[in-house]
Amino acid sequence: MLVFNIFGSLAQFERDLIRERTHAGLKAARERGNKGGRRPVVTPDKLRKARAHIAAGLTVREAAARLKIGKTAL
Repeated sequence: MLVFNIFGSLAQFERDLIRERTHAGLKAARERGNKGGRRPVVTPDKLRKARAHIAAGLTVREAAARLKIGKTAL
């Protein structure tokens, strides 16, 4: 029982170290100006073009296909 408790404590300690390092790395990246996450698929330019296509009578699906993006993203 003692050995399992010691291994559990070591695992928890290692997990806390990894968490601290991850947060420090994310903070340093933010200070350098990096934004986290995925880049947006629909840029303002694509959105403007899509609105023009839809105003011209195309469906959302057709406008999205012309801009090579998914209709749900649009």
